[in-house]
Amino acid sequence: MSAIIQGTGAATALTTLNSKKLVARSRTSLPGVDAGRRKRCIVAAGSDASKSFGSSSLLTLRHSHKLFANAVATKADTSATTTGHELLLFEALQEGLEEEMDRDPHVCVMGEDVGHYGGSYKVTKGLADKFGDLRVLDTPICENAFTGMGIGAAMTGLRPVIEGMNMGFLLLAFNQISNNCGMLHYTSGGQFTIPVVIRGPGGVGRQLGAEHSQRLESYFQSIPGIQMVACSTPYNAKGLMKAAIRSENPVILFEHVLLYNLKEKIPDEEYICNLEEAEMVRPGEHITILTYSRMRYHVMQAAKTLVNKGYDPEVIDIRSLKPFDLYTIGNSVKKTHRVLIVEECMRTGGIGASLTAAINENFHDYLDAPVMCLSSQDVPTPYAGTLEEWTVVQPAQIVTAVEQLCQ
Repeated sequence: MSAIIQGTGAATALTTLNSKKLVARSRTSLPGVDAGRRKRCIVAAGSDASKSFGSSSLLTLRHSHKLFANAVATKADTSATTTGHELLLFEALQEGLEEEMDRDPHVCVMGEDVGHYGGSYKVTKGLADKFGDLRVLDTPICENAFTGMGIGAAMTGLRPVIEGMNMGFLLLAFNQISNNCGMLHYTSGGQFTIPVVIRGPGGVGRQLGAEHSQRLESYFQSIPGIQMVACSTPYNAKGLMKAAIRSENPVILFEHVLLYNLKEKIPDEEYICNLEEAEMVRPGEHITILTYSRMRYHVMQAAKTLVNKGYDPEVIDIRSLKPFDLYTIGNSVKKTHRVLIVEECMRTGGIGASLTAAINENFHDYLDAPVMCLSSQDVPTPYAGTLEEWTVVQPAQIVTAVEQLCQ
């Protein structure tokens, strides 16, 4: 059976991105700065909210000589909602998933304990009772088998949502995700698309040990044809879940194990978030701080201290880990001219390393200081709580880094 499942393969729709284009303008020269060294920066980024986006488009954009005009800093995320209801983050994910299953009978869920147990973090609670055991399918403890089965189901027209009980377990399905899910749209000559969502908890928890504290963003970012997003609030968790299910591309949705109990008021009306947008969390003038997932809250904690010290940091939750929203990021860099990246991912080959390279490639002439990246240490996460804390970036480190960059 597993051989049949693995043989079905999968694919992703790498659709063409058609955005308006314009040439970026140089920033105004600062006093004491030689205006001659401020060349026009060539940027390659952007998105159209109505289009899907794949890695082939990203490759084209990186070598483009135009700046796409569609700003992708979300507006809905930052606007206060007058009517709404409060949900925990895991409840927001569940609500978004339930709404999509109501809307589209092709949406189904599969994974370990996702049925009547409701999932390891209760994201699928109640869905089996409402939609039945075939649309909410409990699977054996065999990640490569049920991931391959979900990919094959997507090839036949279904829209599976595959839950990994822990993102670290999905390493067992790396072959299915990389060789099937990400590539078969290309290798089949466009005959197959693979509208699948792969989601689950990850990140450093509270003494969960090394194997249950994995940050797999860096593992999956190099796979062609896959989009990656990371939720950080109940609002964007629901919006990203709904957008990922509707996408024709395979999407990996990263959820942090320590954020499931965050509570927020979200709108009663339906909404979705663009999979390629960053969120402007806090506008500022002195430095751009780029972050995502749990580190958003470490950064905002540090921002309070920085404001008291006279600094005005601009905080952006990048959310889209692949592709990067270089339009929003670039506009911020042109304003502040300094960049600090804060991530929970590993330093070597992590999201921060790729983001640093993208900023240096596209916005080097706008930088007044080298890009600095604060990442987790390249060690297995210790079980001891005090040692675990030392491996992850803390707010005090962020304050020190900002002070150093703004000297």
